[in-house]
Amino acid sequence: MDTTLRDGEQTSSVSFSSQEKTSIAHLLLGELGVNRIEVASARVSDGEFKTVKKIASWAQSAGHIDKIEILGFVDKGASLDWIKKAGCKTINLLTKGSYKHVTEQLRKTPQEHLDDIKYEVELAHKMEINVNLYLEDWSNGIINSEEYVYFMMDGLKDFPIKRFMLPDTLGVLNPHSTWRACRRMINRYPNLHFDFHAHNDYDLAVANTMVAVEVGIHGIHATINGLGERAGNASLASLIAVFHDQLNIETSIREEYINKVSRVVESYSGQVISANQPIVGDNVFTQCAGIHADGDNKNNLYFNDLFPERFGRIREYALGKLSGKSNIRKNIEALGIELDEADMQKVTDRVIELGDKKEIITQDDLPYIISDVLKNNEKESRIKILSFAFVLTKGLRPTATVKVEIDGQEHEWTAPGDGQYHAFSKALYKIYTRLNKPIPTLTNYTVYIPPGGRTDALVQTVITWEFNGKTFKTRGLDADQTEAAVKATEKMLNIIEDM
Repeated sequence: MDTTLRDGEQTSSVSFSSQEKTSIAHLLLGELGVNRIEVASARVSDGEFKTVKKIASWAQSAGHIDKIEILGFVDKGASLDWIKKAGCKTINLLTKGSYKHVTEQLRKTPQEHLDDIKYEVELAHKMEINVNLYLEDWSNGIINSEEYVYFMMDGLKDFPIKRFMLPDTLGVLNPHSTWRACRRMINRYPNLHFDFHAHNDYDLAVANTMVAVEVGIHGIHATINGLGERAGNASLASLIAVFHDQLNIETSIREEYINKVSRVVESYSGQVISANQPIVGDNVFTQCAGIHADGDNKNNLYFNDLFPERFGRIREYALGKLSGKSNIRKNIEALGIELDEADMQKVTDRVIELGDKKEIITQDDLPYIISDVLKNNEKESRIKILSFAFVLTKGLRPTATVKVEIDGQEHEWTAPGDGQYHAFSKALYKIYTRLNKPIPTLTNYTVYIPPGGRTDALVQTVITWEFNGKTFKTRGLDADQTEAAVKATEKMLNIIEDM
């Protein structure tokens, strides 16, 4: 059962609109293939009622109405009336699963609470509403007040209750205590259907749910992206991978839709998925180290059963200072580009150089890097810009100091300008004027950010020049726009030496 729309919406700052709830319900049942969805709590608001009614109407026409469940309360039929009017057929009745909760929160005796529940269940039966029963705080109950749990179960086991749902409400269980607690319930009540509802306070929700299933629990609860109160619930994506691969259990979930649904819920909820979250995180199918990419080329040595294609994703090879030729090659092959070993080494060196600046490099940046490296490093440069520095002061024009090497001789000058690059150009041209060397005219200055790239990763500056009646362009590639322009200028200075 997916409870993204009920328990998941209890995530701090998360509130789905009516349209968003309806959309998620369609995706969960129509595409992802979950068996049941808990869509709301009864009696929350008029807006929630209208949304539930809308979902129920769709579910009825699509043959899913028996899969729609509503959290309801022991309130003398008020929740049941709300659910009936909304067009739904199943209540998940919230009751107390620990002695502490029933005596301190409800301030009732166990017998009084049991009698109230029996009334609610009998009324639901008369109204033809199916009942599943939550034993809230069951995990603390079975640990600290086991006899109370058995008292409640013994009193309800023969009533028309379809599922008894065992929540680890405060996320206090671990795999060992989950095993013991679930075994007690199953051994004592072997003919009843139990669901397990985990919370992730100790980051054990998935592990605890896995153990519960191994012990013999019949149903499990999950949310998309692990949404839920406090640290959240068990993530559906992670559970499905564990069930399919670790326990060899077949489910109705269609893995190829997991990432799509995850991204929709991320967008609607505003809760950004951690990059390293299993299955759906941005980084989980990305190899960074060159040795891993090399191993993938050699019979997939760094693959496991979590093939990204299963989940509607692709494997990627990150580009940066840890990249080796194998990482670069994987990305270049994906672009349909072929390079020999010498050129591959040049491109690898350039990627590592950029990665040392802690810049993010994407596959979309590669064609720019290849063009920059291969087209502009064909011969020894006679002109080298050794260093440059800029001074920006509020109320004053920027100034630039430039040191350049021309045929082995170093020259330095400082000049103001209307901007950083303009100041750089004026300082450089002052040097050329003193040396009686000709300079070209800049006719166009264009900045390109590779598609999919980020402005703090790579910028290509293309400058168009006129010199001796000829027009030509030079390109510079760097994380900084001005530095890219300086590189384009250095290339221009070497070109005009031969014109």
